[in-house]
This record gives sequence, C-alpha cells and structure tokens, in this order.
Amino acid sequence: MEEVEEEKKDEADYKRLHSFPLIRHSDMPEEMRVETMELCVTACEKHATNNESAAKMIKETMDKKFGSSWHVVIGEGFGFEITHEVKNLLYMFFGGSLAVCVWKCS
Repeated sequence: MEEVEEEKKDEADYKRLHSFPLIRHSDMPEEMRVETMELCVTACEKHATNNESAAKMIKETMDKKFGSSWHVVIGEGFGFEITHEVKNLLYMFFGGSLAVCVWKCS
C-alpha cells in the first residue's frame, strides 16, 4: 500500500516538474517571448493529442499578432536547421519531451 502511494507521489512530482515550459533558446524581446511561450503552452494543452492543430493555432495567432511568415514545429525526436529573422526565434520544451520551435522567416 505504501509503495503505491510512493509511486503516485513520484508521478505527481514528475508531472509538476515537466508541466512548466523550459526555454532552450530565444532571441525574442522579453514581452514577445513571454507572450509566445504562453501561446505555445495554451495550444499544446488545448490540442494535447494533435500537434498539427496546436502548430496551426500558434502559427495563425503569431501571423495575426506579429505579422506574417511565422513557422511552427511541434513534436518529439526531430532535428532541424533553420534560417530565421534576428529576434524572432523561440525553442522550448513542454510536458517533458514535447519540443516547440517558433520562428519568423521573410
């Protein structure tokens, strides 16, 4: 019985630890970075089972808010090399291993 409670506690600690976004790299201004990070978290939570819908939500919102030509990649276990406009990149992790990369390229 005590072992089951310990497992539930460990699982709750893991979820709490990995439910916060971890920004790996960003050259965005502070205000844009915070707004983009919050948008990414909202989209990933709203579309937890559909990364394509989450990416579409982020892209459309960024296009409306900060002008067109935004690109979004969401997933696990991928590599990429991109060219982006200076001060328009955010690369973060959310929910443990879910990576989100948002960038603008004209």
